[in-house]
Amino acid sequence: MEEEVMNNKRPIISAGGRGPAAGEKRRLPMVARYAINAVLVLVVLVVGELMIDGGTITRYQSTVLEQVGVYIILAVSLNIATGYLGQLPLGHAGFMSVGAYGCAIFVMRMGDLLGVGMRDFTTGTPLAVLIVIAGLVFGGLCAAVAGIIIGIPALRLKGDYLAIITLAFAEIIRVVMLNIDSVLGFTLTRGAKGLTGIPGYSSFLLVFGCVALTCFLIHTMMKSRHGRAILAIRDNEIAAEASGVNTTYYKTLAFVVSAFFAGVAGGLYAGCIGVLQPAYFGFMKSIEILVMVVLGGMGSMLGSALSATVLTILPEALRAFSEYRMIVYAVVLILVMIFRPQGLLGSYDFSLSRIIERVMNRDFPWKKKTEPAAEEAAGKEVSADAER
Repeated sequence: MEEEVMNNKRPIISAGGRGPAAGEKRRLPMVARYAINAVLVLVVLVVGELMIDGGTITRYQSTVLEQVGVYIILAVSLNIATGYLGQLPLGHAGFMSVGAYGCAIFVMRMGDLLGVGMRDFTTGTPLAVLIVIAGLVFGGLCAAVAGIIIGIPALRLKGDYLAIITLAFAEIIRVVMLNIDSVLGFTLTRGAKGLTGIPGYSSFLLVFGCVALTCFLIHTMMKSRHGRAILAIRDNEIAAEASGVNTTYYKTLAFVVSAFFAGVAGGLYAGCIGVLQPAYFGFMKSIEILVMVVLGGMGSMLGSALSATVLTILPEALRAFSEYRMIVYAVVLILVMIFRPQGLLGSYDFSLSRIIERVMNRDFPWKKKTEPAAEEAAGKEVSADAER
């Protein structure tokens, strides 16, 4: 009798693989998540390129789309310092200008050195593509160095003081770009005349490939322990420092990464418009990028991308109403800030794998609304039976 009781108490061990327990939600493996996102990005890039090659999208429209991609990178990168770190820098246009001039000068000089002509950059020969990729990395590194120089002293401040000092640094960068030729004694940026003759190396495929890579790298960083440390500083800097987080290091890291991607966006911007002038990177450019982040939602990557898309396309779509288009632009911003002060998406971030998992588990929003009602009805029936 005792042996039977002991046998009943022994756990049952299955020789097969462990399946999902009852009530346990099924989840996609991490490899499957990355594969789904990679396939989706590849489809978007291929379809867009085919539409441009087929003439469905005109040259003007493709140029606008390239600028949309540039502003998405700018908004998403500024979101690191503003949305995730919780600071208020106003010097993003300065980092963009450093990356734009650095990339453009690198591409032009290397093109002359290696005998790569303007047509090679337009058609995208292998050597030209390698020069452009190296130029984008070089421009990003130049902006990152500027971010280190500015970030170490500036990030000791907070709030309005940080905004003022970063704005001042951005203006210093603009003035340096304007007058550096006379100091160096040779032509580098060409000052107020503008840097011309930049090859048109930016394309839909290159720009949105960089957009996908930027979003992936930022998302991966924010999901790592470095990203969690940055979010902890945003939530409570004193508590984060008391917990052992090196706040100076992580604030500088977020600032430098943000500056690096702003430099990459500047390099793409240079290849898109073909001419650079210091006046393009003034105070209002920084405000414009900040508005995109705030409008989309602080800390929301998808919100930054959507607002950058809307605020880039809207002025172009209203170009026929040249007298009133900026009024409509301002009214749209005011209405959004009145009715959605937290931004279009708040802090929400879209996840395709999360939606697929909810479909796999049949976890639909309408089921959550009906289940409490069904439980309440069942409870009333039980209580009625008990009274009988």
